[in-house]
Amino acid sequence: MRSVEAVTVRADDGVARIDRWLRRRYPHLTQGQVEKLLRTGQVRVDGARVKASDRVSPGQVVRVPPLPEGDKRQPASGLSRKDEEFVRALVIHRDDDVIVLNKPHGLAVQGGAKTTRHLDGLLEGLKFDAEKKPKLVHRLDRDTSGCLVLARHPRAAAALGEAFRDRDTDKIYWAIVVGSPRPKTGEIRGWMRKAPGAHDADREMMQRCVQTDEGAVHAITQYVVLSEAAQRASWVGLRPVTGRTHQLRFHMAEIGHAIAGDPKYKCDRPTPNDLVGPLQLYARAIRLPHPSGGELKVIAPTPPHMRAAFAMLGFDESDAKDPFAPFGLKP
Repeated sequence: MRSVEAVTVRADDGVARIDRWLRRRYPHLTQGQVEKLLRTGQVRVDGARVKASDRVSPGQVVRVPPLPEGDKRQPASGLSRKDEEFVRALVIHRDDDVIVLNKPHGLAVQGGAKTTRHLDGLLEGLKFDAEKKPKLVHRLDRDTSGCLVLARHPRAAAALGEAFRDRDTDKIYWAIVVGSPRPKTGEIRGWMRKAPGAHDADREMMQRCVQTDEGAVHAITQYVVLSEAAQRASWVGLRPVTGRTHQLRFHMAEIGHAIAGDPKYKCDRPTPNDLVGPLQLYARAIRLPHPSGGELKVIAPTPPHMRAAFAMLGFDESDAKDPFAPFGLKP
């Protein structure tokens, strides 16, 4: 058993969420273990309690409690050839600062109590010519596929993190929802919070609340109906103005048009039998300021399970050549 450590955040760590900083420094810890350490006040920053979403900066001192040596596993120096080939095949954009992946459905971004295989554990395979592996700067749900952005060094991580925090990004998702939303173009606004007792990512759920409730956050989603299959299902474009956990899934269920295949967020409308299966949601495109100047715009190919659903319902992807246009954003 180790003693209490006082660890100073290094300059090359950049500004980071405390839970992610802990996971990088102590890779043997699961996300659930990290959140428990923070929730119980065993980890402190400059003597103060912190939440998982709070950020640490270079020069701050983190109190780390004793961690059982028996639970610690040294980070692997490399991956198997199969894992390296798998994760590199996901790359749809790479430059000196940024990597964008086309994350597949079913692959968790980070680990949890019951999640041993996840993208965070495969990032060693994406070092390429860099000294250090890239860092996650945002996340997607396990069942959501599409554009996922990684920073290749701390300066890029800081710039990209700021862009996401300041909402200086445009993210467009495609989804197949049950029924036909009316009006065909709209904006969903409301307050939401995490349901009590759901600390593990696999059980995490959001619920409707009011502004004064503890943990309440305001969420805004824009949507556009791109095509319809009678009254059975619709192809919609979604643009999250805010970036809350499960926001798109929660919002579509709230207006009575849940995303097909969603195991958590449902509505009164039945899901057509031929759409029962994987979550019909993916991060189609992202546009954000590039850390070295200019603008980065990446579009991910439609995942196989959604292509199959499009073909079955008669939707034609060419009807929405530029995913940003339906929202009035410049191409």
